[in-house]
Amino acid sequence: MQPVTENQIKIKPQFAKQKWVQKKNDNSSQKRKALVYCENQFGLVDGKTAAALVRHSEIYSIVGIIDSSLAGKDAGEELGEEKRNIPIFSDLNEALERLSYTPDCYIYGKAPLETFIPLKERLFLIEAMKNGMDIISGLHEFFSQDPELSHIASLNGVQIKDIRKPPLLEDLHLFTGQISRVNVPVIAVLGTDCACGKMTTAVELNKTLNNLGIKSVLVGTGQTSLMQGTAYGVTTDSLITQFVVGEVENAVVRAFENERPDIILVEGQSAVSHPAFMSSIGILKGSKPDGVILQHPPARKFRCDFPALVMPTPESEIKLIETISKTRVIAIALSHEDLSKDEVLGVIGDYESQLHLPTTDVLSNGCQKLVQALSDQFPELKQKMQRENFLIFPTDKPEDSDLLEEINEFLPA
Repeated sequence: MQPVTENQIKIKPQFAKQKWVQKKNDNSSQKRKALVYCENQFGLVDGKTAAALVRHSEIYSIVGIIDSSLAGKDAGEELGEEKRNIPIFSDLNEALERLSYTPDCYIYGKAPLETFIPLKERLFLIEAMKNGMDIISGLHEFFSQDPELSHIASLNGVQIKDIRKPPLLEDLHLFTGQISRVNVPVIAVLGTDCACGKMTTAVELNKTLNNLGIKSVLVGTGQTSLMQGTAYGVTTDSLITQFVVGEVENAVVRAFENERPDIILVEGQSAVSHPAFMSSIGILKGSKPDGVILQHPPARKFRCDFPALVMPTPESEIKLIETISKTRVIAIALSHEDLSKDEVLGVIGDYESQLHLPTTDVLSNGCQKLVQALSDQFPELKQKMQRENFLIFPTDKPEDSDLLEEINEFLPA
């Protein structure tokens, strides 16, 4: 990272600090209790599904993580966040003994590059089913189509749900152009790599907007977001390539027609520049976003799972996105992996100086700057916020005055 020069400081934009009251909407009593298996991977790249479920799920109440390497710790604290009172257990037996009840579900919470799970982990699935727990999996290996596992599930009266199983061929959609009927802002949260926080940023921004009175709908494009309870979406990397663009378009159009939202957020996958995966290109084409928030892990040197592939810069990814589509990148969201708080602040300052884009880490600093960027780009959202009478915007100023000039308290950029 280049040091910030005096000239850069002079042109560095200021981004207003927002304040608002958020509404609470907790229906945890209606959620299914779930244990998440994440042996030796919780808090690491391949444990992203487990981490995401600890942070947010509208379907499951996570009552424990299984990872013997971290047994006895709290899942929230292990992610470097607040304590969530979600214990980490060494194995299923310890979990059942300490919980004193049997959870409803056993979720396979790892996202490995390998196609099939090891035999030992298969035996763990069988043990969970024999204890009366449904199996939830986001892998490409479909447990519900395995004769032995299906038989054991039937004997024990439990179900197996493969989140990544694609729709039937007759239910798939080709691109139609109906996306042009969507007349509210569509924002894609894309990234520079896999497992760098795109979904987390999308989920947090979606919650923040709704808490502000802006009706926001999130369209999921991966197995983890569907596990979290996203109502619209599909696992793009499980589809025949011909249908990816059409399925993304269909999900966005359905969200628009059914919900009549003020804004639609679309979760990204991998990276447009990643040579191993194609999902982000399909997401970019199918959703035709009006803006992009780019997620980037500054401390990461190589693509995860691909040590020979050097990470791209935000600049190169922005140029690629804006070259192959008509959209613009409107903000940067950071992953703070392997960075201290001071280092995160330094990166934020550097990026805002060099790229002239609002930059934040939503887990550390919230979504204020992203909301500000959206309000700057889309006046209808700003007007809706004003009507909702939140403190994010002053209401006693002339219509033609500049928002940032009227707010006295600023975040250092």
